[in-house]
Amino acid sequence: MSTEHRPVLLAEAIDALAIRPDGIYVDGTFGRGGHSRAILERLGPSGRLIALDRDPAAIAAAQAIADPRFRIAHARMSELSAVLDAAALERAHGMLFDLGVSSPQLEDPARGFSFRGDGPLDMRMDPGRGIPAAQWLASAAEADIREVIRDYGEERFAQQIAKAIVAARQREPILRTRQLADLVGTAVRSREAGQDPATRTFQALRIYLNQELEEVSLMLPQAVERLAERGRLAVISFHSLEDRIVKRFLQRCARPPVPRGLPLRAAEMPQALACTVGKPVRPGPAEVSANPRARSAVLRIAERTAAPFDASLRDRIEPDAWRS
Repeated sequence: MSTEHRPVLLAEAIDALAIRPDGIYVDGTFGRGGHSRAILERLGPSGRLIALDRDPAAIAAAQAIADPRFRIAHARMSELSAVLDAAALERAHGMLFDLGVSSPQLEDPARGFSFRGDGPLDMRMDPGRGIPAAQWLASAAEADIREVIRDYGEERFAQQIAKAIVAARQREPILRTRQLADLVGTAVRSREAGQDPATRTFQALRIYLNQELEEVSLMLPQAVERLAERGRLAVISFHSLEDRIVKRFLQRCARPPVPRGLPLRAAEMPQALACTVGKPVRPGPAEVSANPRARSAVLRIAERTAAPFDASLRDRIEPDAWRS
C-alpha cells in the first residue's frame, strides 16, 4: 500500500486552514499522512502539527515522518481535548478532519472493510478495541441487525438482509467478507446501476461498529472550543449521515446565543461562536474521474470568533440528529 495516497480535496482542505507559518495545527485523521505532509510544507520552523488516528497501521506509517514539528497520538477524534492537554496545548490555529474509512483500510482485505476481496469479517478501525463484525453478526438479534442496516446504511432491503443473515448463521458462521457479500447479494432484489448490492450493508456495519457518527458528534464541540480566535475548522464528509451532523453543528455555532423572545437591537446582539466560510466545497470532475471515491465528498469550513465558548454545546451533542 502506498504511503503517497493523495487524499480527497487535498488542496482545498489545506487552503481552507489559512495556515500561518508559526501556527499550531491538528490533523484529526492522519490516515497515511497526506494532509499532515501538506500542512508541514506550509509551516515554518516554529510551527507545530499534532496528528491523531485510531488505527495502529496509521500510527506505524506516521513513524516515517521524522520532523521535530510533528507529533502523532494513537487516539480517537473524540479524545481531541485529552491529546491537546497531553501536548500542553491550549489552542490550535486550525483543525482538519477527513471522516470515514481510508483507502488503505479499504484496500487491505485483512481488515475486512471491503466486499471486493475476501478477508476476515472484522471492520474495526482499531483492531485492539471493540468487537469484529463477525462476532456481532453471530449474536445480534434480527431486529437489531435490521435497524443498523436500515439506519446506518439507508438500505431499503434491510429487513430481507437481516432475515437472510440470521438464517445463514444457523447453518454456518459468517466469518468472511465475500461470504457476507454473497449473502446480501441474494437478498437484495435490485440495486442502482454501478453499485454492488453489499455496499450499503458494509457501510452500515462499519459505521455502527466503529461508532463513527458518535465520534463526530463528540469531536465537534471539542474542536470549536480549542480553536484560537480566527482559527479554522475544516471537515470532509463522505456520506449524508456524517455531513448532516457537521452541517447542523456549524449552524448552531453560527447562531448567536440569544434567549428566545428577548428583544435586542442589532448592535446588542452577542457574537456567534463561529461562522461558516464560503459554501460547501465538492471535488471537480477531474478529481472524481481520477478517484471515484471522491464523488460524494463535501468539505465544510468554519472560522472561530472571539466569542466565549458556549459550554452548553457539550450538553447538546446530538449523535442521533442524523436520524431526523
